[in-house]
Amino acid sequence: MHNRPIVRWLAVVLLAVPGVLFSQQIFEEALLPQGTVQYTSALETLAAGKDNPSDQGPERLGDPDSATKTDPNVKAALAGVKAASTQKWTGRVHFDFWGYPTTDEGANIAERGSADKRPQDHWSFRRLRFGPAGDLGENMNYKIEMEFAAPNKVAFKDAYLGWKNIPVLQTVQLGNQKRPYGLDHLNSSRYNVFTERPYVVEAFNQDARRFGLLSYGISEDQAWNWRGGVFLLEDVALTGKYKAVDGAGDDYQHHQAELASRIANTFVWEDGGRTYAHWALSGSIADPDDSGTEEARFYTRPEARTQKRWLNTGKIVGADEYMLFGAEMAFNMGALSIVGEYQSVTMTRNNGLSGLNFDGGYIYVAYWLTGEYTPWSRTSGTLGRTLPITPWDPANGLCSGAWQFSVRYSTADFTDGISDSAIFGGAGHSVSAVVNWWWNARARVQFSYMHGAIADSKVVEGVYEAEADTHDDDYSIIGVRWMVDF
Repeated sequence: MHNRPIVRWLAVVLLAVPGVLFSQQIFEEALLPQGTVQYTSALETLAAGKDNPSDQGPERLGDPDSATKTDPNVKAALAGVKAASTQKWTGRVHFDFWGYPTTDEGANIAERGSADKRPQDHWSFRRLRFGPAGDLGENMNYKIEMEFAAPNKVAFKDAYLGWKNIPVLQTVQLGNQKRPYGLDHLNSSRYNVFTERPYVVEAFNQDARRFGLLSYGISEDQAWNWRGGVFLLEDVALTGKYKAVDGAGDDYQHHQAELASRIANTFVWEDGGRTYAHWALSGSIADPDDSGTEEARFYTRPEARTQKRWLNTGKIVGADEYMLFGAEMAFNMGALSIVGEYQSVTMTRNNGLSGLNFDGGYIYVAYWLTGEYTPWSRTSGTLGRTLPITPWDPANGLCSGAWQFSVRYSTADFTDGISDSAIFGGAGHSVSAVVNWWWNARARVQFSYMHGAIADSKVVEGVYEAEADTHDDDYSIIGVRWMVDF
């Protein structure tokens, strides 16, 4: 039953209002350089030149590369856009090895569906990304980044158009982009300390990006930053489109939207950024369909790049709506960092089914053995790029570069509910140790070891099976990742 259209209509309003309020202002500020006289419309330009046989169609619109005469105002406007536009291509390559020294029968069932088959060691590209980003005039920006790690499933990651310098809202972006919760997901994979993200961060924000409209801003002193918007729940990175779910009535279409926001504060900033402290709160209200769609499911791998997901609630039938809450902190003093997060989801269900509560968190300690520190971006409330004091050079020794050692404890619980309506997605605990060896600011290798246990799970070969017997998993995993970005 869908008797709560509030979230759906809020999504429609939020998507429509910025276009109505700012379309004229954006055109004038972004497409016309400062000092340009009042522009004439494209229709007026066409009408003025329609009787001129030498005035060809594209040239009448003011092609800045045309050698023919054009309307001076249109030409000046387009020339201004071209002069202020930028394009920068970036990419990253992450290549992995994963091995499984010990796994018990439960872990074997979760990965391969059989107690007698151990997970398979494997080599793989984790990320293989490439794409452009830049400005369109002085007040607009864009980004397109494609993922080629699975050649048979090419996907887009960031793919958005943005408007800058808007009163109150500051920056608005429309397109596929990260949802504003989960510090470890908001951090770029280029800078994250651990090889894979924690249970709860990945489960509640699977693949992070969704199509939506997001506004973000910062305070003048950069101590505060905030972001918020409306997103579709479905991941469209592979298909590029979203189809609404048919509702109970002929005229009802359910769009499965989500409102999400985050506010962050860097309340300590000393020694040029070598000492800092940060906190943030985030939250969302989501409206999945109650028919058991993909958007009402939380699942994740065991903090390693296994083939299957070992924690999995399955598609939750009867999901009415859910609320997410997140709290995070980060503290850094020179070479030492301490970072932690907690997240919870509270879900209501229809048809007399019991409500559900899932939660989890992590904390890690990281230390630079060679004297570096982990930079922090106050404008985004995320980790920055480490700069090795002595980049790798054979002349300085084969082990030169920057070395960091880190330990993380992580937990998450996806088992909850009453009687026959209970969900047994598993409750996991994991301890991970990682050594990062940075050769220079854009290249490093990670060595990972983790030991974990999962209890009360009905996950068989990565799929939640309600009729299966519960099992417990115990495992140890090793991983190596080679990373470059440019």
